[in-house]
Amino acid sequence: MEALKDKIIREGQAVGTGIVKVDGFLNHQIDVKFMDEIGKEFRRRFADIEVDKILTVEASGIGIACMTAPYFGYPPVVFAKKTTPSTMTEDFYGAEAKSFTKGTVSIIRVAKKYLHEGDRVLILDDFLAHGQAALAMTQLVQQAGAKVLGIGAVIEKGFQGGGQKLRQAGFRLESLAVIEKIDDGTIAFV
Repeated sequence: MEALKDKIIREGQAVGTGIVKVDGFLNHQIDVKFMDEIGKEFRRRFADIEVDKILTVEASGIGIACMTAPYFGYPPVVFAKKTTPSTMTEDFYGAEAKSFTKGTVSIIRVAKKYLHEGDRVLILDDFLAHGQAALAMTQLVQQAGAKVLGIGAVIEKGFQGGGQKLRQAGFRLESLAVIEKIDDGTIAFV
């Protein structure tokens, strides 16, 4: 998605050799009009599938999933929680996910009442680095007896191997921008 690459170059910032800061439009402040374009692009890339649910992980993926849902006919957006809130009193599916950015490991959880056997699920997230969050979400879907129809990432850091891991595992992955490397403050796309 050329518009996304342009926006990353214009408004993003490379930090070191592994971090792309896009908090001005994607994951701290959201450019809603641009997020609508991202939703349209995910629908274009996944034009051949119909889904029952869109799954993401809190918090950065929620806006992306909600802006994409209308283009799929408004399926529910389910988001995995990184902690167990006191309001989650029912059984849940859980999987371990490591956050590259935060350097933490969490058990992400989805209440069993929101993922069902036979559900057709599209997984969406803001970043794909090592693939840990995406793989954990696929585990939640599999625990429910549902099916992952695709995984979408707004930005894939191709040099960190998560995309390759997901593709090798047989998942359909669509990344809107794939970064090949970050070198001396410069972002290079595939």
